[in-house]
Amino acid sequence: MSADRFILRLLPGRDRRVKGGHPWAFSNEIAMTPAAKALPPGSIVRLEGDDGVKHGAWHFNPHSLIAARRLDADPAAPCDASWFRARLAQALSIRDRMFDAPHYRLVHAEADGLPGLVVDRYGDVLAVQANTAGMDVATPLVVEALTALVAPRGIVARNDSGVRGLEGLPEETRLLAGDAAGAEVEENGLRFPVDLLGGQKTGWFFDQREHRARVARLAKGATVLDAFCHTGGFGIGCAAAGATQVTLLDRSEHALTTASQGAALNGVADRVTTQRGEAMETLERMLGAGQRFGVVIADPPAFAKTRKDQPAALRAYAKLARNAAGLVERNGFLFIASCSHHVAPGEFADAVAWGVHRARREARILHMGGAGPDHPLHPMLPESQYLKGMLLHLS
Repeated sequence: MSADRFILRLLPGRDRRVKGGHPWAFSNEIAMTPAAKALPPGSIVRLEGDDGVKHGAWHFNPHSLIAARRLDADPAAPCDASWFRARLAQALSIRDRMFDAPHYRLVHAEADGLPGLVVDRYGDVLAVQANTAGMDVATPLVVEALTALVAPRGIVARNDSGVRGLEGLPEETRLLAGDAAGAEVEENGLRFPVDLLGGQKTGWFFDQREHRARVARLAKGATVLDAFCHTGGFGIGCAAAGATQVTLLDRSEHALTTASQGAALNGVADRVTTQRGEAMETLERMLGAGQRFGVVIADPPAFAKTRKDQPAALRAYAKLARNAAGLVERNGFLFIASCSHHVAPGEFADAVAWGVHRARREARILHMGGAGPDHPLHPMLPESQYLKGMLLHLS
C-alpha cells in the first residue's frame, strides 16, 4: 500500500536540485541508512527533505548512482496498472496528434513521466525497454496497461541496453506477449522490415525520421553513400526519392540482409547495393580510390560511451567528417550525426567544422537538429539531448 512506503530522506543541504524540479536524486544526496540500503532495487519510496518537505513517489535503487527517479508528485500515488495506463494514455494521445500512422516512439522515459522506460510502436507490435530496476519490476504492469490501451499483436522486451548494467540488471531480449513475427515500420511513405528479436536496439531508430526525410529530398539524380547504414533507412529513402545509385555500408551482415529486404519491399533493389566493412576504414579506402558521391550520410553509433571517452570521440568525429567530406562531389551534400550524449552539440559542431576544413572543402550548414518530436526532452535533463545532426552543402 502507498501509505506503507518507506520514507527516503535527502541529506541536509542536498535538496536544491530536487526542489528545483529535477527528476533524479543521486546516491550522495540521500541518507543511505542501513534500512535504505536493504530495500530491494526498484522499490517505490516516498522521498522527503530533511526539512520534512514531501517530494512525491520515486523508484529507488540503492545500488545505482542515480538512486531515485521521480514517478509522481503525489507521495501516495498508487503507481499500479491504472496509474501506468493513465501515463501511457497521455503519451499515446500526444503521438496520435503528431503522426497519422501508429509507428513512433510511444514512451521516451522521463520526458513522458515514466523514468527509464522506452516503448517503440510498430503498428500492432510493441518493443519495450526497461532501463532501470524500477521499470524492470514494473514491466508486468506496463504490459497490462499497453494491452488495455492498444491491444497489440505482440510485445517484445528489448532489454539489451548497456545502461541496464549500471542498475545491476542483465541484458535480455524476449517475447513478453503474443507474436512479433513479420513486424514492419512505416515511415515517410515507405515500409521496412523490423527484426525485434534479433536486430539492434528496439529495432528501428525513430529519432532520425525527420533527418531521413530531409536528406531524401536532396537525393534525386544523385549517387548516395549511406555509411553505418544499419537497416538502410537513409539510403533506401534516398533511392525511393530518385537517387540513381545507393551504396549501403555497415559491418553487420544481419543489418545488411534486413536492408536488402527493405530495398526489395520498396521496389528499389535495382539501385541499392550493400557493402560489408568497418565504416571508418572503408571510407578511407574509398577516398584513396577516388570514389565520390552526390550525397554522403555518416550516422555512426555512439563514439563516447562514458564521459572519459569524450576527447577520443571528438577526434573520431573530426576524422569521420574529414573523410566523409572528401567523398562528397563538388556541390554535393553531407549529413553527419552523433548519438553520444556525452558530446555536447557545440562540441560536435566544432569537430565537424574542423574535419570539413581539413578536407579542404568550403561548406554551408543547411540544418542542425536533434531527435524527432516523439523523443521529447525533459526540461531539467539537458543531457537527454543526445542526438545531433548536421546537414551541409559542400562546394
